[in-house]
Amino acid sequence: MSDSIGMVELTSIAIGHEVEDAMLKSGAVELLMARTICSGKFAVMVKGDTGAIQAAVGAGVDTAREGLIDHIIIPSIHPSVFPAIGQSVALDASQVGAMGVIETFSAAAAVEAADAAVKAGDVTLFRVYLAMAIGGKGYVQVTGEVSAVRAAVEEGAAAASRKGLLVARVVIPRPRAELFREFV
Repeated sequence: MSDSIGMVELTSIAIGHEVEDAMLKSGAVELLMARTICSGKFAVMVKGDTGAIQAAVGAGVDTAREGLIDHIIIPSIHPSVFPAIGQSVALDASQVGAMGVIETFSAAAAVEAADAAVKAGDVTLFRVYLAMAIGGKGYVQVTGEVSAVRAAVEEGAAAASRKGLLVARVVIPRPRAELFREFV
C-alpha cells in the first residue's frame, strides 16, 4: 500500500535539497513535493508503504542536522487531504455549515492536523494552506455540523499541540456566507 506519507520541513533550502536526496535514496518512495516555502524554508513530502516512509523520514531527519523544523509520518493519510492541499475543493452550498480553522507554526503540522481533523468527525476538509505568504505557518479549514466541526478542530489542534506547534483554533457556528465565497 502506498497511502502513507512522510514530510520533513527545514530552515535551509540547501539542506532541503540534501534531505530530499537522502529521502529518495533511502528506499522505494515517490516524491510528492520538494520546494521552497515561506519564509526561506524548504519542505519535502514523499509517499509509499509505511516501512519505506519511516526509512525515508529517518534518513531525512538524520541528514537535516540543525536545519530540522518539523517532520511527520502519517501511516494512512485520509484521501481528502491532497485535494485540500491542492486547493481544488469546491463546496456545494449544501455542504456549508460551521467553519473550523486550525493554525499551526509549521506546514508539516498543518498536514498532520488536517489528517487528524478529517478522521475525527463527519466534516468536509476544504483547505490546507501551506506556508506561502503567511510566514511559513499553515492552516486548515473544515465545515460541517457544529458538533462535528468542534470534534474535528479539537483533534487536529491536539495533533499540533503535542509538538508545541499550535497557533490557534476556532469554530464559527454560523459563519456569514462571505467566509466561503471563494469555495462555493
